[in-house]
Order: sequence, then structure tokens, then C-alpha cells
Amino acid sequence: MTEDTLLYDDELETLETVEPSKPARRRGPLGNPKFVFGLLAGAVVLLAVAVGAWFHYQGRISTDNAQVDGHIVPVASKIYGTVAEVLVNDNQLVKAGQVLVRIDSRDYQARADQAKAALDYAQSQARGANAGVPLTRDTTASGTSEAMAQVSAAQADLARAQAEFQRASTADVAAAQANVEAAQAQADRAAADLNRMRPLVDKEEISRLQFDSYVAAQRVAQSQLAASREKLQAARQDVNTRQAAILAAQARVQQATAGVQASRANQGQVNVRTAEASSAAAGIGQAKASLESAQLQLGYTVIVAPLDGMVTRKSVEVGQIVQQGQSLMTVVPLHDVWVTANYKETQLAGVVPGLKASVKLDLNGKEYEGHVDSIAGATGARLSLLPPENASGNFVKVVQRIPVKIVLNHIPQHALIRPGMNVEATIFTK
Repeated sequence: MTEDTLLYDDELETLETVEPSKPARRRGPLGNPKFVFGLLAGAVVLLAVAVGAWFHYQGRISTDNAQVDGHIVPVASKIYGTVAEVLVNDNQLVKAGQVLVRIDSRDYQARADQAKAALDYAQSQARGANAGVPLTRDTTASGTSEAMAQVSAAQADLARAQAEFQRASTADVAAAQANVEAAQAQADRAAADLNRMRPLVDKEEISRLQFDSYVAAQRVAQSQLAASREKLQAARQDVNTRQAAILAAQARVQQATAGVQASRANQGQVNVRTAEASSAAAGIGQAKASLESAQLQLGYTVIVAPLDGMVTRKSVEVGQIVQQGQSLMTVVPLHDVWVTANYKETQLAGVVPGLKASVKLDLNGKEYEGHVDSIAGATGARLSLLPPENASGNFVKVVQRIPVKIVLNHIPQHALIRPGMNVEATIFTK
């Protein structure tokens, strides 16, 4: 055995023979009543805080994925022209109807004046056409009446000529023929008497004076016979004249009838004049439409604010030539803003329109009360420019977010709330 081993054994024996002393008992923190009380009090406080936090957040859902939204109203030119005046600056508050920009209106004023002159001309044409309708109607009506009167007169003349022809061809000729026959008889008797008296005068049985009377009677009878024959010839010629008068009367009747037909044909001019009046009235409507269009274009030279708001993104200057539809500036109505909060679909089980909401601005931490106005009809991913295609399925289900529109109950006049600002939105479901 070595020396070291012997020494170790001696020490063991010495330790076994010596009675060990009991060490002093240490008191831990749990043995301190104050520490235990404090620990219990802290536990109670933590439990109370936890219970309070649970009750506090039990009826509300929050998200910081929310922004202020609003109407962004672009102001554009409706016509081509040169900017004559710009009356607003960037970030300036304007009222609805306030003039923002004026475009040089001389060209459009000339067009409006030209359209007004065209309207005046169309109205004068219409007045002339309308006046011509009753004039043509009255003229054709009087012409027709006159022609019918001429027909009646011609027919009366024809009837009278026929009656006179009938009388001349019957009674007048017969009377003349009878007169000729009577005159012939008188002439024959006077000649016979003269022949009987001629031997007697030669024998001087009668006087020369008596004989001369028989000679004169015979001459008178011959003259009467010649006159009767001439009257008969005149009666026969009168018959021919009466027959020619009938033909002339018939021609006049035909002429008057043709005049009536022509007058009735002229009544078609009334329809023509009426059509011209209608065309002139249509011309007035066309001229009015052209004038209204020209005046509308003239009105477009004055660009006004469509609503109350703040001017921003002004991009127009005096002397600039603007095109139709070119954007000049944007008006943002600061009084009409709302919050679009993108909540997870798992948060919206109890959310309905009308629930109370609170909005906290990241700008200054101020909170504003509001209410849920509506819930979007689709998720934000579906409404994006390139919606995701999930026909093959998702390896990991992605929780979708649905936009919720929150309308603020009251917006202070000078509150700095602008579309696009970040906010934290909270909806109270209970």
C-alpha cells in the first residue's frame, strides 16, 4: 500500500469517530409572509387584468389593414382650346360651381352666333311657308268656285242656245215658210188679176187708173213674196247660227269644266305648301338643336368645380392648349370620406351593417366614432387586377380578407383626414 492510501484510510477513520454537527436550516422566500401576500396580490391583479382584457376584447374585432377612402373627382376639359385663365391653386378649397379654369371662347362664341343666325333664318322661312298655306288654300278654293260658276254659266248658255236653236229650226222657219207661201198666193192672185185686167184696159173697159192699181198690187205682192223668201232664208241662216252657238256654248262648258279640274288639281298645292311648312318647322328644330349644341360648347369654355372639396394635382397653366378629355386637376371632397377596413374572413361571423365602430388615425392617434355601412361583395383578392387561380387547389389555405366600409358619424371641420391615410379600425359586435 502506498503512503497516500494509508493517509486516506486514517482520515476516514477520524471522520467516522467524530460526530457531525447539524447544519443551520435556511428560510426561503415563501417563508416570508409579505412575499407570499405580494405574490398572491400580483396573481389576483393579473387574473383581474386577464379577465378584464377578455371581457374587453370579447365583443370587438380590430385590424390595422385599413385606410381612409374618398371620392377622387377628376376635372377634365370637354373641348379643345387654349387656356385663358386659371383661377385656383393646388390644395385650395373650392365650392361647387366655383370657376376653376376659363378657355378662350371666341371661336365657340362665333359658332353660337352663326347657329343663332341660322335659327332666325329658319324661323323666317317657316313663317313664310305657314303664311303661304292659307293663301294657297284660299286662292285655290276661290279659283275652284269661280270655275264652277263658269261651268254653270256655260251650261246655262248652252241650254239657252239649244232652246233658241230649237225655236229657230221649228217655229221661226215654219212661220217664214208660211209667210212665203202666203206671199206667193198674194203674188199669184195679183198677177192673175193683172192679166185679167190687161185685155180690159186695151178695150178701154176699165180706166187706166184702175189698171195701174192692179199693176201696183201685183208689184207689192211680188215685193212681199221676195221679202217673205228673204225672211225664210234668214230664218234658215239663223238656225245655222243657233247651231253654231250651241257648239260654242258646248265648248265653253268644256273649257269651264277643264277649269274646275285645273282648280281642283291646284288644291294639291295646299299639300305642297303644308309639306313645305312642316319642312320649315323641322328646319327650326334642327337650327335650335344646332344652337343648343353651340351654346353648350360655349358653356364648356368655363370649367367649374363639380362639388365642394380641395383642389389637388393641378396640371394646367395659362396659355396651355388642352385637348378634349384632358385631365386638368382633381377635386377631393374632404367632407365625404370613409374607411375601408380589410378584415379576415374569420373575423366577420357576427359583423352586420349598422354595428358601432371606432377608427384610430395613425397620424395622431385620435379616435373617431363610426358605424359599419356595408360589406364588400367579394374578397380583396377576387377584386384585384389579376385574381388568383385556385383550380389546382392550395397547398396551404390562405385566409382571405374582405373589405368592410365604415362611415364616420362626425368629421370635425379641421380634422386632418385624407384618403389613403392608414388607420386602425375596430368593430364592436356586442
